[in-house]
Amino acid sequence: MNNSVTNTARMLWAALRMLLVLTVVTGLLYPLLVTGIGQALFHDKANGSMVEVDGKEVGSKLIGQSWNIQGTDKPDPKWFQGRPSHSGYDPLATGSGQLGASDPGLVAAVKAAKEQVAAFNGVPESEVPKDAVTGSASAIDPDISPRYADIQVNRVARANGLTVAQVQKLVENQTRGRTLGFLDQPRVNVLELNIALRALAEKS
Repeated sequence: MNNSVTNTARMLWAALRMLLVLTVVTGLLYPLLVTGIGQALFHDKANGSMVEVDGKEVGSKLIGQSWNIQGTDKPDPKWFQGRPSHSGYDPLATGSGQLGASDPGLVAAVKAAKEQVAAFNGVPESEVPKDAVTGSASAIDPDISPRYADIQVNRVARANGLTVAQVQKLVENQTRGRTLGFLDQPRVNVLELNIALRALAEKS
């Protein structure tokens, strides 16, 4: 009987020591190590890839945002527009709308969005790319395709008093190619593009 109690106590003490060790290692040391590596090697990304203009944070390179006329839900013609977002670019409500490609509601919404984008940018509906009328899986995609940026060039140039060539060059400079030459798709970060656009407009 005494041996049984002694063995049980020994096993409980061993389990408790293991719990304490694992708590310290996985709950304290490992998070501190990973955080330290992130801050040392990837400081910008580890802190949300925030972007500052004139000392003020204006957004994150990782999260899309709306570019509407202030106080309205209408897109501002002065700015390049991002992909639509059913969550309003809320990072706490990421996820797709869960509608299939053949869903009548989605088909109607895409058709209406294509008409609006075409009219807003003064281009034929046939030139409107998919990312201009469909949201990303996360609903907060900060990037658009170069093709979507291209159809906005004339409208943005006109609204900012710039030449088409100036704005087109801006898009070309802000276009990033495939990661490692084969991953992802060529893309343009809308926040960075609009910051560069603002700087160009202020100089002109």
